[in-house]
Amino acid sequence: MTDQIPEPVFTEPWHAQVFALTVHLNEAGHFAWPEWTARFSATLAAHGLARALDGGDDYFTAWLVTLEAFLAEIGEAAPVDVEQLRAAWEQAYLSTPHGDPVHLPEGV
Repeated sequence: MTDQIPEPVFTEPWHAQVFALTVHLNEAGHFAWPEWTARFSATLAAHGLARALDGGDDYFTAWLVTLEAFLAEIGEAAPVDVEQLRAAWEQAYLSTPHGDPVHLPEGV
């Protein structure tokens, strides 16, 4: 009998992180799961018209787009704040040597 290692559920760490964040926000009462699924289904339908979604980056990019829009809509994350944080992460990873952990500067 050969032990087989199961395939990872998430192909990239950020896929797991955005999924876990969404579940956490739901469990913390920021939104109801049916509200989330309705919005995510609409995003998938819109994105799926242009290309097939396979559960990889396309799928989780659609997940992230939905989460950002939903959080902005309910007043939990202003788009300008999200963009500033995204820019800070981009600067941080571009200036971090390969293989080193990426850290945001304090106060971001």
